[in-house]
Formats: sequence, structure tokens, C-alpha cells
Amino acid sequence: MRTISLSLLLLSCAGAPRALHAAPAGVEKYSADLDFTKAGDEAVEVLQGYLRVDTFNPPGNETLGAEYLKAQLAKDGLESQVHEFAPGRGSLVARLKASKPSGEKPLCLLSHIDVVPAETELWPKDQGPLSGALVDGMIWGRGALDMKGMGALELQTFRWLARKQVPLHRDVILLAVADEEVAEGGMKLVTEQLWTDLDCGHVINEGGMGVRGLLTENQTAFAISVGEKGILWLRVTAEGEAGHGSTPTDNRAPTRLVAALEKLAARQAKPRIQPAMYELLRRVGEKNGGVQGFVMQHPSLVDTFAMKKLMSKPQTRAGVTDTCQVTGFDGKGSAPNVIPSQASAIMDCRLLPGTTPKMLQAELEGLVKDLPGIKLEVVQAFDAAVSEMDDAFFDALARHAVAGRDDAVAGPVISPGYTDSILARAKGARAYGFVPFEVTPEELATFHGRDERVSVKNVHRGLEILFKAVVDVAAIP
Repeated sequence: MRTISLSLLLLSCAGAPRALHAAPAGVEKYSADLDFTKAGDEAVEVLQGYLRVDTFNPPGNETLGAEYLKAQLAKDGLESQVHEFAPGRGSLVARLKASKPSGEKPLCLLSHIDVVPAETELWPKDQGPLSGALVDGMIWGRGALDMKGMGALELQTFRWLARKQVPLHRDVILLAVADEEVAEGGMKLVTEQLWTDLDCGHVINEGGMGVRGLLTENQTAFAISVGEKGILWLRVTAEGEAGHGSTPTDNRAPTRLVAALEKLAARQAKPRIQPAMYELLRRVGEKNGGVQGFVMQHPSLVDTFAMKKLMSKPQTRAGVTDTCQVTGFDGKGSAPNVIPSQASAIMDCRLLPGTTPKMLQAELEGLVKDLPGIKLEVVQAFDAAVSEMDDAFFDALARHAVAGRDDAVAGPVISPGYTDSILARAKGARAYGFVPFEVTPEELATFHGRDERVSVKNVHRGLEILFKAVVDVAAIP
């Protein structure tokens, strides 16, 4: 997942309440006799084995993970295919066919097989990134949260639909893809070569999660991503006279680069709240009541009284502004006393819906137009992508996330980072990012960091939430 922390999610929504889609009658029929404790125990075992498969990216080796999932499905007599975009870089596809097709496009359960690298020496002994260790109710390993944990839930949901022979009115497709963490090689293959056959109508993927105390104390906010910020990755290059390090002048490339980056860093981004933040805030305010709850339910009051607070923290500022920050440098010098003729920095900009990459690039170029020897080169660019909130699948995810809970609320967000969902949305799918886990801020901080882990309790409850939500929108009542 390209988002480092769920606390960086953009909270947003329309000011007026909307009617929710009614819950179908079939959920209890198909889940009443399913032993979710036993099913959850099996999901834990599957996840432990999955975490022990080395799919660090780079180099990836995702075919190893795809074959692991394929072997699990084969135990139930379920067929699947592995498609490689490069040797050893495989993605898995499996399909349950509708028994009475309604004409609705397939529901696709999407996850990625690859995980980011880990500094093994910093993890506890015997609880390393490839251990899959179960200690004190926690499952340890790189990918427990991002996102082999969700992959295990999707696999088990798929299996249980088949085991219980749940009659479907639409196909359910399991997708586990390669290379999400680096270049989307697996999802690009899916969308460019397989989409005609798959043609997902809805996609569930990563992007949101439940966080205790995210918005108010003693309350869990289950954030369901309905969209993702766009990106503009730029190489800012300065050119100048090469020379000796003992003779500084203003026409040197490194000096010019520093001046350009200072100009760009001084940019004042204008805040604007997206329709997804208003909705989540409205839901929280409606549930909590009081003066604060009243303010949260009215967009004009949020704009007046909450904007300063939103802009005061990096986590929430990312949700209301187009952001840019330097993430790396590249120079052509060969020694400390040699000033190169060229030096570059990489900038990562994230764009709210309504801001295109070209719009932001023009703004940034305007800031440095008077500086000599500076050019901005686009490395990669995507527009922001947003799916509808008025949707039966979104409602099903939100409804089951908080079922039986008085201390929880579920609502829409826009993610500051992007996932493979952006490629699915470009094909017309409605994509929602939601891993049905409830984590503490401490556990959340292990995303892409050390000591990544997920609780057995989360795996158990997450499987029940996901299974029921899928049955809600795919099963014949």
C-alpha cells in the first residue's frame, strides 16, 4: 500500500444525509450456521503460512505467493490461474460463477502479494518479518496489515462461498496481484490484458481501516476509502557550471537546486475539504451529539471552526491540501571537492480531486520561472479517482463494520496514497478500500515499519465482516 499510515487518510463527505441501501435478507441465511470461530482459526493458519512466503519487493518473486494461494484453493477443488508479467512476477485469478446471473458485473476481491522490504535485525527474535509467529494473540510478519492479512480474508471468503454453495447472482472473482508496492506490474497486466473477461463492477481493496480514537476519544472510526489522491512525481533538475568545491559561486547546480527547493517549499497550499470528509464528520457528529457533534454535521461550520485545526497537523493537512515534498536527491559529482554540472531532487506531490497534474505542474513551474537553470520533468502522473458513495456495496461494508457496536462509526475517506484501485477505477469499476481490521495507533505505525502484526481477534472479526458484506451484494436472497 502506498499510504504509510492510515492516519493520513483524507476524511470527506456531502453535508446532507443520504438514504442507505436496505440490507438484503440473505446474509443471515448463509452465515447463521457458519462457525466463524473455526473459520477464523483457519484464516489465521492461512495467514501465518502466507507471511512465511518471501515476496519482498524488490525483487518481488510474487509467483511464490500466487502458488501458495493456488494450493490453498486446490484443497477445495477450486481452480485458479497464475499470470506473470515478468519471470517470477505472478498474479492469481480465480472465479466463482453466478448460478442465476442478474446481469450485474462481477464483484472482485483484490489484494497484492508483494510486501515492502524489512530490516530484520530490528524485529524481535523469532518474531521476524518472515516468521508468521503467533505470540500473545498477535500474528507477526511483513504484510500482516499491508496486505497479506486482507489477502487471507479474501481467500477465505471466496472458499466459504464455495463450501456453503452460496447461490450467486453475480460472479465473485479473487485477484491477488504482483508489484503494487513499486510499479503496479501485476494490476497493469490485469487491466490491460485480462479486463475484457474480468470486467469488475465492484472492487474491494486496501485503503481504509478501523482506528481507535481517530476522530474522537473512545470511538473507532472505520474509514472506507472511496477514492485516492492523484499523484505528480517530478524530477527538479538544476544545471550550472562544474567546478572545484573550494570556489563557490551562484551559478553552481547544487546552489541553484537549493534555491529552487526553498521556493517550492514556501508554497502556500489553499485548503479545501472534499465531499468525502464532510460525510464522515457528519456521521461521527450525528452519533456523538452535543455542540461538537452539531458543528461536525454542518459543512459551513466545519469550514469556519475546524479548518485551522485540520491544517495544524501534517496527518490532517494532507487531507485538505495538494501536498508536495522532496523524497530524494541525485547528483553527478564524483568526489566531495567536485561540484557537478547537474543536480536533481525528486518531489512527491499528491493531488486532491479537482486538481490535475498539469494544473499543479504549472503552479510549481511558475514559482521557479525566474531562477536560471531549473527544469521540472514529470516522472509519473495520475489524476485523482473517486467512486460513488451512494452504493449498495459501500453501505454493506459500512453496515457490517459497525454491527453490534455502539462505540464505532463507519464512513467514507479519500486516501492520500494510491493503490491498484486507481487502475480499476479507470476501467469503470467502483472500488472501495477497506481492510476490516480495528487497530491501535501503535499497530498502525507498523505499516512499512518494524514489528508489523495483526491480532487473531482482528482476523476472526474481519472475516465475518467481509463474508457478510460480500453475501449482501452477491448472493441470491
